[in-house]
Amino acid sequence: MTDDFLGPMTVESPSPDDPLARCEAAIDYIFRDRSLLERCLTHASIARTRLESNERMEFFGDAILGAAVCELLYLEYPEEAEGELTRIKSAVVSRTTCAKFSRDLGLDRYLMLGKGLGGYQAVPPSVMAAVFESLVAGIYLDGGFAAAARFVQRIVQPEIQRVYASVHGDNFKSLLQQYVQKTQSEPPMYLLLDEKGPDHSKCFEIAVQLGERQFESAWGPNKKVAEQRAAENAWRELHGYAATREAGEERIANSE
Repeated sequence: MTDDFLGPMTVESPSPDDPLARCEAAIDYIFRDRSLLERCLTHASIARTRLESNERMEFFGDAILGAAVCELLYLEYPEEAEGELTRIKSAVVSRTTCAKFSRDLGLDRYLMLGKGLGGYQAVPPSVMAAVFESLVAGIYLDGGFAAAARFVQRIVQPEIQRVYASVHGDNFKSLLQQYVQKTQSEPPMYLLLDEKGPDHSKCFEIAVQLGERQFESAWGPNKKVAEQRAAENAWRELHGYAATREAGEERIANSE
């Protein structure tokens, strides 16, 4: 194995008749050995034998994913104790989260499934989680740990930041500011849209605006909390998550 890294590379207009090329474009990595990618995408329900499915790759990829995430956490959060890092890692490499990564990449379009699974409207989460771990193993075998770690970092780091923020006081204003500094020139603006209730018990509705884009608003018992919740909604939308519905909104609705 080698750490020479061919991906990520821009794959220009992959042929619609070449699902492997379209998958490479989706994951932004070009395989030297296409048979590895094919194995990653082959579920046991269609393979001639279980050894020809992605099950062994899934087993191996679970370990590589864990190692890559541990390296990211160790380097990015030098002040955190082992217990905190373990909690974050457990959330980030869970089956539910891995299934989401696969859905975000559109891997369900390239999976090779047997008739029993292929007839489902949605691929089961366990199958989606397995293909993500298999891909991590495939990239490792094809390009070495450096290639696999870069792939993991690109896909997983936003989720690490989200979980870290949840563990440490939900400071989404800081996370949003960091994201904007890397991707945009204009700082986020916090717009006060509404306020309700008597002076001694007001609630505030605030939304984040980036340039001309306004994100889903959020309510809070004070402006500071409302801004944090609005920042979380914006951060979630920018990373492909659904915005949250806050209890404060329900409280206001019930009081009217």
